[in-house]
Amino acid sequence: MPERDWIEPIVERVVTQVLESHTAQLRTEIVRRVMEEVALQPAPPPAAPPGADSAELARVVSGIQLGTSQKEILRALLDSCAQYAARVALFVVKGVHASGWQGRGFSRNDALKDFALDSNASAVVRAIGERTTVAASAPDNDRRFLAEFGAPANGEARFLPLLLKDKVAALVYADAGTDPAGQLDAGSLELLVLATGAWLEVTSLRKQAHKEHEAASDRTESRSMPPVQSVSAFNDPFAAHAPGHAMAAAASAEAPSAKMSAAVAEAEPPAAEAIAEPLPEVHAAAAVPAAEVPAAPAVSAEDQETHRKAQRFARLLVDEVKLYNQAKVTEGRQHKDLYDRLKEAIEKSRATYQKRYGNTVAASGDYFQHELIRSLAEDDVSIMGANFRH
Repeated sequence: MPERDWIEPIVERVVTQVLESHTAQLRTEIVRRVMEEVALQPAPPPAAPPGADSAELARVVSGIQLGTSQKEILRALLDSCAQYAARVALFVVKGVHASGWQGRGFSRNDALKDFALDSNASAVVRAIGERTTVAASAPDNDRRFLAEFGAPANGEARFLPLLLKDKVAALVYADAGTDPAGQLDAGSLELLVLATGAWLEVTSLRKQAHKEHEAASDRTESRSMPPVQSVSAFNDPFAAHAPGHAMAAAASAEAPSAKMSAAVAEAEPPAAEAIAEPLPEVHAAAAVPAAEVPAAPAVSAEDQETHRKAQRFARLLVDEVKLYNQAKVTEGRQHKDLYDRLKEAIEKSRATYQKRYGNTVAASGDYFQHELIRSLAEDDVSIMGANFRH
């Protein structure tokens, strides 16, 4: 109603202030969850060098999270990785093409800029295709890269994928260098890359929240403005980076955009795809009790992966509701009217979940509903109240 238009900018301002006030808590939560995820892995990481204990890693991760722009965060990632590997480099991934951005520890770091990795090299193919860290021996590595920058003395290297919205946005290359005494702590590197991807997403959400607040204020002056993006919009830190060879490869499939010619080092990236709460990946096996997951005969590996992602996404959304409404959660559990107190937040998150997984094979699992009961109501549906649909 027109007479209520003055309320909207107040709500937007309060939401932005609350988001800002939780930044420190988000940092702590990211570190804690990443450490939990690493601890749940079936095999422990290789022995870390002296002094590289969990407290030191937490300090290094916190240093990455001091970055306020995407370039600062990525540079901090490389600086941090350089503490656990003799040589590190970041390669931006577009499709199957990976091109150099910056490096640390190489005799010619500048030569890495726009260096194109061989998209047919076994280690590169696996890291991008399987989205997992790959240990690369000399035969699996990019031979031209080794010839250009020198092969590691021990013959081993790592390609670590940096995931954003479940896609490989970049590869971090690391090795022990050309000195036989060089170090390569793969476990610590994996943690740093994992935490960086999560913090990039958090930073994107914070920036978008500011934009929405400003846009909401403008709407009160001119109702003819088009709707602003959802707060879940996501900025791809590599959207502006596309070297010549990658653009040439893309031109055969689709018309290139003028924006794709700008380098990451020169400009902040434009907005890209939508994503929800960007906390780090949690252990998928704990997302929904096995008895509640609908059984399906002969489920393909691709469908299983979709179910797993939907479970994880549901947990992240509910965790977001809990994180930003702690007082209401406590009161709602005490008075058994949790849904009424959190209805707006719950239904917005439900809509986000449905938009992403409502038309997939995971729709039958109803994972968002299960997660509301399991996590928000602590497995007691009566806590949600009489108005909760179940």
